[in-house]
Amino acid sequence: MPPAVQPATFETVPLDQYELVDSGAGEKLERVGGVLLRRPDPQALWSRQLAENEWARADLTFVRESDRGGRWEARADAVKAARGRDPHWHFEHAGARFVIRPTPFKHIGLFPEQAPNWQHIAQFLPRLGLERPRLLNLFGYTGVASVLAAKAGAEVTHVDASKTSVTWTRENAELSGLKPDCMRWIVDDAHVFARREVRRGARYHAILLDPPHYGRGPKGEVWQFEEHIAPLMESVRGLLEPRACVILSTYAIGVSPLSLANLISELGPGEIEAGELVLAPRAPAASKTPRHRLPAGFCARWSRL
Repeated sequence: MPPAVQPATFETVPLDQYELVDSGAGEKLERVGGVLLRRPDPQALWSRQLAENEWARADLTFVRESDRGGRWEARADAVKAARGRDPHWHFEHAGARFVIRPTPFKHIGLFPEQAPNWQHIAQFLPRLGLERPRLLNLFGYTGVASVLAAKAGAEVTHVDASKTSVTWTRENAELSGLKPDCMRWIVDDAHVFARREVRRGARYHAILLDPPHYGRGPKGEVWQFEEHIAPLMESVRGLLEPRACVILSTYAIGVSPLSLANLISELGPGEIEAGELVLAPRAPAASKTPRHRLPAGFCARWSRL
Protein backbone atom coordinates (compact mmCIF):
# COMPACT_ATOMS: atom_id res chain seq x y z
CA MET A 1 0.00 0.00 0.00
CA PRO A 2 1.52 3.36 -1.02
CA PRO A 3 2.13 5.89 1.75
CA ALA A 4 -0.54 8.52 2.31
CA VAL A 5 0.14 11.82 0.61
CA GLN A 6 0.17 14.81 2.95
CA PRO A 7 -0.27 17.89 0.76
CA ALA A 8 1.11 21.20 1.93
CA THR A 9 -1.80 23.43 2.89
CA PHE A 10 -2.33 27.02 3.95
CA GLU A 11 -5.15 26.52 6.44
CA THR A 12 -7.88 29.03 7.05
CA VAL A 13 -7.09 31.65 9.64
CA PRO A 14 -10.08 31.73 12.03
CA LEU A 15 -12.36 34.61 11.11
CA ASP A 16 -15.00 35.76 13.59
CA GLN A 17 -17.56 36.48 10.88
CA TYR A 18 -16.94 33.60 8.47
CA GLU A 19 -17.74 29.90 8.72
CA LEU A 20 -17.71 27.11 6.15
CA VAL A 21 -20.77 25.19 7.35
CA ASP A 22 -20.73 22.29 4.87
CA SER A 23 -19.71 21.38 1.32
CA GLY A 24 -20.45 18.68 -1.22
CA ALA A 25 -22.32 17.80 -4.42
CA GLY A 26 -20.70 20.74 -6.18
CA GLU A 27 -21.77 23.37 -3.64
CA LYS A 28 -20.66 25.06 -0.44
CA LEU A 29 -22.72 26.38 2.46
CA GLU A 30 -21.09 29.25 4.33
CA ARG A 31 -22.00 31.94 6.83
CA VAL A 32 -20.59 35.35 5.99
CA GLY A 33 -21.24 38.25 8.34
CA GLY A 34 -24.37 36.59 9.74
CA VAL A 35 -25.87 35.67 6.34
CA LEU A 36 -26.04 32.02 5.24
CA LEU A 37 -25.04 31.55 1.58
CA ARG A 38 -25.35 28.57 -0.73
CA ARG A 39 -23.34 28.70 -3.95
CA PRO A 40 -21.58 26.42 -6.46
CA ASP A 41 -18.06 25.11 -5.92
CA PRO A 42 -16.75 22.64 -8.50
CA GLN A 43 -14.09 21.34 -6.09
CA ALA A 44 -16.71 19.89 -3.72
CA LEU A 45 -16.94 16.46 -5.37
CA TRP A 46 -17.94 14.52 -2.24
CA SER A 47 -21.32 14.02 -0.57
CA ARG A 48 -22.80 16.61 1.74
CA GLN A 49 -22.65 15.82 5.43
CA LEU A 50 -25.65 17.93 6.46
CA ALA A 51 -29.22 17.08 5.48
CA GLU A 52 -31.01 18.99 2.74
CA ASN A 53 -33.22 20.79 5.26
CA GLU A 54 -30.04 22.34 6.72
CA TRP A 55 -28.98 23.54 3.28
CA ALA A 56 -32.48 24.87 2.63
CA ARG A 57 -31.97 27.35 5.48
CA ALA A 58 -29.64 29.42 3.29
CA ASP A 59 -30.68 33.07 3.19
CA LEU A 60 -29.35 33.40 -0.35
CA THR A 61 -28.88 30.65 -2.94
CA PHE A 62 -27.01 31.14 -6.21
CA VAL A 63 -28.89 29.78 -9.23
CA ARG A 64 -26.68 29.28 -12.25
CA GLU A 65 -28.30 30.41 -15.52
CA SER A 66 -25.37 29.87 -17.89
CA ASP A 67 -21.63 29.31 -17.84
CA ARG A 68 -21.29 33.10 -17.61
CA GLY A 69 -23.27 33.63 -14.44
CA GLY A 70 -26.62 33.47 -12.73
CA ARG A 71 -28.75 35.05 -10.01
CA TRP A 72 -29.23 34.94 -6.25
CA GLU A 73 -32.56 33.88 -4.76
CA ALA A 74 -33.50 34.87 -1.22
CA ARG A 75 -35.41 32.56 1.09
CA ALA A 76 -38.86 33.94 1.91
CA ASP A 77 -37.90 34.55 5.54
CA ALA A 78 -34.26 35.42 4.90
CA VAL A 79 -32.49 37.93 7.11
CA LYS A 80 -33.22 41.51 6.12
CA ALA A 81 -29.76 42.16 4.63
CA ALA A 82 -30.27 39.34 2.11
CA ARG A 83 -33.56 40.64 0.75
CA GLY A 84 -34.35 43.33 -1.81
CA ARG A 85 -32.93 44.28 -5.19
CA ASP A 86 -29.46 45.09 -3.87
CA PRO A 87 -28.63 42.76 -0.98
CA HIS A 88 -25.48 43.81 0.84
CA TRP A 89 -24.07 43.84 4.34
CA HIS A 90 -20.77 44.29 6.17
CA PHE A 91 -17.98 41.94 7.18
CA GLU A 92 -15.46 42.92 9.85
CA HIS A 93 -11.91 41.68 10.31
CA ALA A 94 -8.84 43.06 12.08
CA GLY A 95 -10.43 46.45 12.70
CA ALA A 96 -11.53 46.86 9.07
CA ARG A 97 -14.99 46.68 7.49
CA PHE A 98 -15.86 45.40 4.03
CA VAL A 99 -19.00 45.43 1.91
CA ILE A 100 -20.34 41.98 1.02
CA ARG A 101 -22.38 42.25 -2.17
CA PRO A 102 -23.41 39.05 -4.03
CA THR A 103 -22.71 39.40 -7.76
CA PRO A 104 -24.09 37.60 -10.86
CA PHE A 105 -20.74 35.77 -11.06
CA LYS A 106 -21.35 34.06 -7.64
CA HIS A 107 -18.60 36.14 -6.00
CA ILE A 108 -19.38 38.27 -2.94
CA GLY A 109 -16.41 40.66 -2.70
CA LEU A 110 -14.46 38.51 -0.25
CA PHE A 111 -12.23 35.44 -0.60
CA PRO A 112 -11.85 34.11 2.96
CA GLU A 113 -9.34 31.49 1.82
CA GLN A 114 -6.90 34.39 1.36
CA ALA A 115 -6.82 35.02 5.12
CA PRO A 116 -3.52 33.11 5.59
CA ASN A 117 -1.95 35.47 3.05
CA TRP A 118 -3.32 38.54 4.86
CA GLN A 119 -1.74 37.14 8.01
CA HIS A 120 1.54 36.44 6.20
CA ILE A 121 1.80 40.06 5.08
CA ALA A 122 0.85 41.32 8.55
CA GLN A 123 3.74 39.29 10.02
CA PHE A 124 6.32 39.96 7.29
CA LEU A 125 6.17 43.74 6.89
CA PRO A 126 6.98 44.61 10.55
CA ARG A 127 10.12 42.47 10.26
CA LEU A 128 11.50 45.01 7.78
CA GLY A 129 11.66 47.67 10.51
CA LEU A 130 10.41 50.38 8.14
CA GLU A 131 7.96 53.15 8.94
CA ARG A 132 5.99 52.72 5.68
CA PRO A 133 6.90 49.62 3.64
CA ARG A 134 5.58 49.71 0.08
CA LEU A 135 3.07 47.09 -1.07
CA LEU A 136 1.75 46.49 -4.61
CA ASN A 137 -1.50 44.57 -4.98
CA LEU A 138 -1.95 43.49 -8.61
CA PHE A 139 -5.35 42.02 -9.60
CA GLY A 140 -6.48 43.64 -6.35
CA TYR A 141 -10.26 43.00 -6.77
CA THR A 142 -12.19 44.64 -3.90
CA GLY A 143 -9.04 45.37 -1.95
CA VAL A 144 -9.34 43.44 1.29
CA ALA A 145 -5.57 42.86 1.39
CA SER A 146 -4.94 46.47 0.33
CA VAL A 147 -7.13 47.91 3.07
CA LEU A 148 -5.64 45.68 5.77
CA ALA A 149 -2.10 46.64 4.72
CA ALA A 150 -2.97 50.35 4.59
CA LYS A 151 -4.50 50.20 8.07
CA ALA A 152 -1.27 48.59 9.27
CA GLY A 153 0.70 51.57 7.92
CA ALA A 154 1.91 50.33 4.54
CA GLU A 155 2.17 52.57 1.50
CA VAL A 156 -0.20 50.69 -0.83
CA THR A 157 -0.64 50.72 -4.60
CA HIS A 158 -3.87 48.94 -5.58
CA VAL A 159 -4.26 47.85 -9.22
CA ASP A 160 -7.24 46.26 -10.94
CA ALA A 161 -8.51 46.32 -14.51
CA SER A 162 -12.10 46.81 -13.34
CA LYS A 163 -13.24 50.31 -12.41
CA THR A 164 -16.12 48.71 -10.48
CA SER A 165 -13.67 46.73 -8.32
CA VAL A 166 -11.54 49.81 -7.61
CA THR A 167 -14.66 51.74 -6.63
CA TRP A 168 -15.59 48.87 -4.31
CA THR A 169 -12.11 49.07 -2.77
CA ARG A 170 -12.59 52.78 -2.14
CA GLU A 171 -15.88 51.97 -0.40
CA ASN A 172 -14.15 49.38 1.79
CA ALA A 173 -11.37 51.82 2.65
CA GLU A 174 -13.87 54.50 3.69
CA LEU A 175 -15.84 52.00 5.79
CA SER A 176 -12.59 51.01 7.48
CA GLY A 177 -11.87 54.58 8.53
CA LEU A 178 -9.11 55.28 6.00
CA LYS A 179 -8.66 58.65 4.33
CA PRO A 180 -9.24 59.11 0.56
CA ASP A 181 -5.48 59.37 -0.02
CA CYS A 182 -4.69 56.20 1.95
CA MET A 183 -3.39 54.44 -1.18
CA ARG A 184 -2.82 54.80 -4.91
CA TRP A 185 -5.88 53.63 -6.87
CA ILE A 186 -5.00 52.37 -10.34
CA VAL A 187 -7.43 51.13 -13.02
CA ASP A 188 -5.08 49.41 -15.43
CA ASP A 189 -3.95 46.12 -16.90
CA ALA A 190 -1.69 44.47 -14.30
CA HIS A 191 1.17 43.64 -16.65
CA VAL A 192 1.05 46.97 -18.47
CA PHE A 193 1.27 48.75 -15.12
CA ALA A 194 4.06 46.50 -13.83
CA ARG A 195 6.20 47.10 -16.94
CA ARG A 196 5.65 50.85 -16.59
CA GLU A 197 6.72 50.73 -12.94
CA VAL A 198 9.92 48.88 -13.89
CA ARG A 199 10.77 51.66 -16.36
CA ARG A 200 10.10 54.25 -13.64
CA GLY A 201 12.48 52.49 -11.27
CA ALA A 202 9.75 51.80 -8.70
CA ARG A 203 10.48 49.28 -5.95
CA TYR A 204 8.23 47.41 -3.49
CA HIS A 205 8.69 45.41 -0.30
CA ALA A 206 5.65 43.19 -0.94
CA ILE A 207 3.82 42.25 -4.13
CA LEU A 208 0.55 40.30 -4.21
CA LEU A 209 -0.82 38.58 -7.30
CA ASP A 210 -4.10 36.67 -7.54
CA PRO A 211 -4.66 36.54 -11.32
CA PRO A 212 -7.64 35.00 -13.10
CA HIS A 213 -7.31 32.35 -15.77
CA TYR A 214 -8.56 34.74 -18.43
CA GLY A 215 -9.42 38.42 -18.41
CA ARG A 216 -9.31 41.73 -20.21
CA GLY A 217 -7.75 45.04 -19.27
CA PRO A 218 -9.55 48.41 -19.44
CA LYS A 219 -8.27 48.98 -22.98
CA GLY A 220 -9.08 45.48 -24.20
CA GLU A 221 -5.72 43.95 -23.25
CA VAL A 222 -6.00 40.17 -23.11
CA TRP A 223 -4.77 38.23 -20.07
CA GLN A 224 -4.19 34.49 -20.45
CA PHE A 225 -2.56 32.91 -17.41
CA GLU A 226 -0.44 30.28 -19.15
CA GLU A 227 0.84 32.79 -21.71
CA HIS A 228 1.37 35.88 -19.59
CA ILE A 229 2.25 34.83 -16.04
CA ALA A 230 5.97 34.22 -16.74
CA PRO A 231 6.54 37.65 -18.38
CA LEU A 232 4.63 39.29 -15.53
CA MET A 233 6.80 37.57 -12.94
CA GLU A 234 9.86 38.83 -14.82
CA SER A 235 8.52 42.36 -14.33
CA VAL A 236 7.81 41.59 -10.66
CA ARG A 237 11.45 40.59 -10.20
CA GLY A 238 12.46 44.04 -11.45
CA LEU A 239 10.22 45.71 -8.87
CA LEU A 240 11.56 44.03 -5.74
CA GLU A 241 13.53 45.69 -2.98
CA PRO A 242 16.50 43.66 -1.67
CA ARG A 243 14.29 42.58 1.26
CA ALA A 244 10.84 41.69 0.02
CA CYS A 245 8.13 39.08 -0.33
CA VAL A 246 5.84 37.94 -3.14
CA ILE A 247 2.60 35.96 -2.90
CA LEU A 248 1.18 34.32 -6.04
CA SER A 249 -2.17 32.54 -5.78
CA THR A 250 -4.51 31.03 -8.36
CA TYR A 251 -7.96 29.49 -8.56
CA ALA A 252 -9.60 27.29 -11.23
CA ILE A 253 -6.35 27.10 -13.17
CA GLY A 254 -4.81 23.81 -14.29
CA VAL A 255 -1.38 24.22 -12.69
CA SER A 256 0.10 22.60 -9.59
CA PRO A 257 1.77 24.13 -6.53
CA LEU A 258 5.06 22.77 -7.87
CA SER A 259 4.55 24.76 -11.06
CA LEU A 260 4.02 27.92 -9.04
CA ALA A 261 7.02 27.14 -6.82
CA ASN A 262 9.25 26.67 -9.88
CA LEU A 263 7.97 29.92 -11.35
CA ILE A 264 8.38 31.98 -8.19
CA SER A 265 11.88 30.58 -7.61
CA GLU A 266 13.04 32.62 -10.61
CA LEU A 267 12.70 35.75 -8.50
CA GLY A 268 16.08 34.87 -7.03
CA PRO A 269 17.44 33.40 -3.79
CA GLY A 270 14.83 33.36 -1.08
CA GLU A 271 12.59 31.22 1.09
CA ILE A 272 9.83 29.46 -0.86
CA GLU A 273 6.70 27.63 0.25
CA ALA A 274 3.89 26.33 -1.93
CA GLY A 275 0.68 24.41 -1.51
CA GLU A 276 -3.10 24.64 -1.44
CA LEU A 277 -5.32 27.27 0.07
CA VAL A 278 -7.92 25.48 2.17
CA LEU A 279 -11.22 26.39 3.82
CA ALA A 280 -11.66 24.32 6.96
CA PRO A 281 -15.10 23.93 8.58
CA ARG A 282 -15.63 24.19 12.30
CA ALA A 283 -16.86 20.72 13.28
CA PRO A 284 -19.56 20.76 15.98
CA ALA A 285 -18.25 19.56 19.35
CA ALA A 286 -20.83 16.76 19.44
CA SER A 287 -19.97 15.48 15.95
CA LYS A 288 -17.80 12.38 15.59
CA THR A 289 -17.56 12.83 11.82
CA PRO A 290 -15.00 15.42 10.69
CA ARG A 291 -16.29 17.78 8.03
CA HIS A 292 -14.42 17.91 4.73
CA ARG A 293 -11.87 20.65 4.14
CA LEU A 294 -12.50 22.50 0.87
CA PRO A 295 -9.60 23.20 -1.54
CA ALA A 296 -9.70 26.82 -2.67
CA GLY A 297 -6.77 27.27 -5.04
CA PHE A 298 -3.00 27.04 -5.09
CA CYS A 299 -0.48 29.42 -3.60
CA ALA A 300 3.28 30.04 -3.63
CA ARG A 301 5.17 32.46 -1.42
CA TRP A 302 8.68 33.84 -1.83
CA SER A 303 10.48 35.97 0.74
CA ARG A 304 13.95 37.35 1.30
CA LEU A 305 15.12 39.21 4.39
